[in-house]
Amino acid sequence: MTTTTTAPASAIAAVGTPERTGLSSAGLITVLLGAALPIIDFFIVNVALPTIDADLHASTATLELVVAGYGIAYAVLLVLGGRLGDTFGRRRLFLLGLTLFTLTSLACGVAPDAATLVIARIAQGAASALLLPQVLSIIQAGTSGERRSRAIGMFGATGGIATVIGQLLGGALVAANVWDLSWRPIFLVNVPIGIVGLLLARRTVPDSRASNPLGVDRWGTVLLAVSLLSLLLPIMEGRALGWPWWSIALLVVFPFAAYGFARTERKLEAAGGTPLLPPALLRTASVRHGLTVAVPFFCAFGSFMFVYAVTLQNGLHLGPLGAGLALTPMAVAYFTTSLVSSRLVARFGRKIVPIGGLILTVGLLVLAGTALLDWPGLSIWQLAPAMVLIGVGNGLAMSTLFRVVLSRVPADLAGVGGGVLTTTQQTSLALGVAVLGSLFASLSVPGAMGYQGAFVLVIGILAALALLVSGLARALPDPR
Repeated sequence: MTTTTTAPASAIAAVGTPERTGLSSAGLITVLLGAALPIIDFFIVNVALPTIDADLHASTATLELVVAGYGIAYAVLLVLGGRLGDTFGRRRLFLLGLTLFTLTSLACGVAPDAATLVIARIAQGAASALLLPQVLSIIQAGTSGERRSRAIGMFGATGGIATVIGQLLGGALVAANVWDLSWRPIFLVNVPIGIVGLLLARRTVPDSRASNPLGVDRWGTVLLAVSLLSLLLPIMEGRALGWPWWSIALLVVFPFAAYGFARTERKLEAAGGTPLLPPALLRTASVRHGLTVAVPFFCAFGSFMFVYAVTLQNGLHLGPLGAGLALTPMAVAYFTTSLVSSRLVARFGRKIVPIGGLILTVGLLVLAGTALLDWPGLSIWQLAPAMVLIGVGNGLAMSTLFRVVLSRVPADLAGVGGGVLTTTQQTSLALGVAVLGSLFASLSVPGAMGYQGAFVLVIGILAALALLVSGLARALPDPR
């Protein structure tokens, strides 16, 4: 078994031993439901944007803010959400986050204009940032051994399945035009689900918190927010607005803010304080190597889901429901693979991630080849073999990656570890959509490469990223 560097004894002693109670199967299902909702809503909007545009007469920049506002608020506040759960109780923050998520979903669903929808989506992203980090924290604090490994694997599977469900559900709801409400049911459906989740959580989710909780790192929180905003906002909005001066200025600010954040965290830890992101946590091998793999993996995953959905609707004219159905083979393969990944990890350990990366690479190359040979008459059945391979590869890699990153995190740093992982995930998803989504948008227009050429090129780039993930994953510590 590969050795790993753990957090220094002084850092662990500073936070003490967590108060914990066992997490039942019903409680696990409940918190996984809470984990699924924010991820579904990150992606459910993709297939509804043309309908929102037609209804609210929004500009391109405003439509991107409907997606970007949610993602930026989500990424900026995730680490703070995990810290607040450690301090005030993870069950309490889970209930608060789910309540606010339900209310903001209602606000999105009844928004009378595009500006109100953008504001409601930002608030919804903030609520998600309070909700999601508690899930990993509750799992870490309420389970141990093989049961923890299986639960974290289920969390990883939930993330991937929720991403696909977001596209499927969005397409189905928009196509159904329930009660002639157009796109609004994609948000309103969260309200009854959220109420059921709250009722279940009050009965099944145990409370846990750090016995000697870490304080709030105010400067660290501000500098992390400035770092993420100065990177994500111009990347996600700059192209749509023609790269105004403020977008360039923010990109210039980013490296200075990131350096300031890193220096502030090191100084605070050296002084015996409680930094928002303890550098000792990043010195843990499982976290350090795991996040190195997670960045290209989630960049590829986020951009694939966006580019594939746009290509199916605008390039192949399958419509929102057809686009959702074309993702079904991937969803089934992902879910099936995730169910058995725990047993595979128990037998083969860290090898599962590079194997998953290789299968994902093959699936993406098969998809690119299929598009080259049969365009524009591609059917769902012709796409299915490649989508099954992509689902299997993602199912093996993603579920195992979550286990590796959290396998050496002390239980009392569960909220911080979960926040770091999910912040990396959401930031990488947003970066993938912004960079490769923008490349695809610029190349798919008439007079450039067109949809076929742009799609094949981007899928080829994603195959190279998947191969990089497979190579980097060879350095991961064994999660067993």
